[in-house]
Amino acid sequence: MLSEEVTLRKLEILCSFVRTGSLSKTAEELHLSTVSIHKALHSLESGIACPLFIKEGRQLKALPAAIYLAEASMDLLGDIDRILKKTRAKAGVENGQIRLGSMYSLTANIIPRMIMGTKIRRPDLDIDLYLGSNEDLMKKLSEGSVDAVVIAVPSSNLPEGVQVVPLFEDQLYFASSKKSKPKQTSIDLPEYRDEKFLTLQDGFATTSGFYEAFQLAGFIPNVVMKVGDIFSLMNMVSGDLGRSLLPGRVRALMGDSIEFTPLLPKYQVTQRIALMYLEANEANSNILALAAEARMLHRKND
Repeated sequence: MLSEEVTLRKLEILCSFVRTGSLSKTAEELHLSTVSIHKALHSLESGIACPLFIKEGRQLKALPAAIYLAEASMDLLGDIDRILKKTRAKAGVENGQIRLGSMYSLTANIIPRMIMGTKIRRPDLDIDLYLGSNEDLMKKLSEGSVDAVVIAVPSSNLPEGVQVVPLFEDQLYFASSKKSKPKQTSIDLPEYRDEKFLTLQDGFATTSGFYEAFQLAGFIPNVVMKVGDIFSLMNMVSGDLGRSLLPGRVRALMGDSIEFTPLLPKYQVTQRIALMYLEANEANSNILALAAEARMLHRKND
């Protein structure tokens, strides 16, 4: 049976004390008195029924048991925070903030337009932007770490309870530096079996499409380097360090230094870019504004 002396607030105080190492700094951080902090820690110790602290002179020092409890409580408090946010979203109650996840390649065009359009609809809304790979952002959405994501829709294993608002479709192109551009107007991939290729690290939608195209071509490409973001990848391609397959949406960023050549139809890979959010957030008016803007952009792209 959990003792009534053990509360989430006391665990929060413990986490702050272990992090700061000081009663006074904990009191300042949590806007409480030093006496209140001291009482809460000793009450927690009593409720758990094991030593958590030792006094060294006038200072209170956390024992290994307290440090373990604080570390575990950080995860617990984070889970509680996500549960409460999902509960408020389920009830249709929201605050003036959205945590939006996006792939790097969308930040030059679609994301600024989506954010500006949503802000026009809801001027007081704050939008925090989180960038990452398709896989990482999908995980954050499922965990509730972000409220919505704009990514390539997974070709399989889309989690239940996810709403999808289509934005546009994109193709992968054969990317070369201008000085090494192909003579062909469309690329037959097996002709480049011996070429050096660059790509993104695993987890990115473009990486999945890259390998899917070569699977269709019937061979494994000679990948000499993997990088962590598409901007670095484009710089390396433009510097003639190797060739790659890049989505057409990034052509506007470095079209002067990278040649984008279509693949033959039998090797073409399509990415479906969409806004995605949990059904639990359907009653959130901020999410609805974001979705309305996405639908408008989709109509403009058709």
